[in-house]
Amino acid sequence: MRLSLALSALAVALPLAAQQPSADALAREIDQRMEQVMPKVVAWRRDIHEHPELSFEEVRTSALVEKHLRSLGLEVKAPVGKTGVVAILRGGKPGPVVALRADMDGLPVTELVDLPFKSKVRAMYNGQEVGVMHACGHDNHVAILMGVAEVLTAMKARIPGTVKFIFQPAEEGLGGAAAMVSDGALQNPRPSAIFGLHVMPGALGSLNARPGGFLAAADGLEIIVKGRQTHGSQPWAGVDPIVVSSQIVLGLQTIASRQIDVSAAPAVITVGAINGGNRGNIIPDSVVMIGTIRTFDQTMRTQIHERVKRTAEYIAQSAGATAIVRLSTGGLITTNDPALFDKMTPTLKRTAGSGGFNIVNPITGSEDFPVFTREIPGLFYALGASPAGTDLSKVAVNHSPLFFVDEAALPIGVRSLANLAIDYLRSGGSAPVP
Repeated sequence: MRLSLALSALAVALPLAAQQPSADALAREIDQRMEQVMPKVVAWRRDIHEHPELSFEEVRTSALVEKHLRSLGLEVKAPVGKTGVVAILRGGKPGPVVALRADMDGLPVTELVDLPFKSKVRAMYNGQEVGVMHACGHDNHVAILMGVAEVLTAMKARIPGTVKFIFQPAEEGLGGAAAMVSDGALQNPRPSAIFGLHVMPGALGSLNARPGGFLAAADGLEIIVKGRQTHGSQPWAGVDPIVVSSQIVLGLQTIASRQIDVSAAPAVITVGAINGGNRGNIIPDSVVMIGTIRTFDQTMRTQIHERVKRTAEYIAQSAGATAIVRLSTGGLITTNDPALFDKMTPTLKRTAGSGGFNIVNPITGSEDFPVFTREIPGLFYALGASPAGTDLSKVAVNHSPLFFVDEAALPIGVRSLANLAIDYLRSGGSAPVP
């Protein structure tokens, strides 16, 4: 997989840069070493894809990662955050500390993509046997960061600072980032910035991000509607929680469409499951609804929570029922630090593939990467991984059993993360990148 890199000329030479190899020389070396490691990256990706593991069960994956990092001679700490791995590369020159992060867990999804390395793994999840698949693409993230570790280790003598590699478990809503931070992943040494990427449907090799709110906060929603059970032939003798629940679902949609300023930031309120009753001729006593709320603004998030509670309770009250509303607020908005975003944009532009670098609209998916960025500044971006020529309106999205990643995107992932680390360290961690 040969790659061409459009190199930008140095406009300003900082005193720090004068003591270091030039940016274009380091970028060329990254490309040269990347070509050598890409066959390994592809092999790692396929191996991890074929053997996915659920959140906090990434024993095989973390062992593979740990073995590779130790073979490079890095300082390795494992386990961190139950099944996570942290490695430290101390460069040959003094400088700041930067962190690079990849998540490792798969999902309880049965794969439907016909691949030679298709997952056939089965596991228990919530008391049920399920298929397991890397339906979110974390196999690619692990392989990319393993490749970056090998590339940068080979350049150790010329690296002005320290790189910390963070391989995180349980990103899929189960607190893996928090577990790692609690276990000291950002300490000894403490990075001054962190970078991460995520494969997503998009133009092959494109790098996509935005300053400020990039990915949504994901809050869980549960509404229990309590009526009064009666015979299906005599609804007037009870209170029908199914009808009330139907009215609540419709009422919730007016919050996003009529009650908040969607020109300021988007918001999504989704009811994903309704459960109540077990016979066609019995009106049940209660109904349980669960869903998700996605927001990009903290003030709007608070307003939506208040309106969801008010809407459900008042609709239920109008019918003689009651509604109990429970909202989980553990999710965080993935926010790209504006100053860091501006500083690293030239690197993203220079290292993007044929899809280019794009400032995109907010993405309503969520991440636990902001657990790290509430501690230190961070930059998170999406790597477009759809096959060239694909109709993007018809591509299966993350978490689908048909989610597919074109491996031609992997070199762009390695190149971009490696260059972000080097350029950030060369800048001294605060000055603009030369």
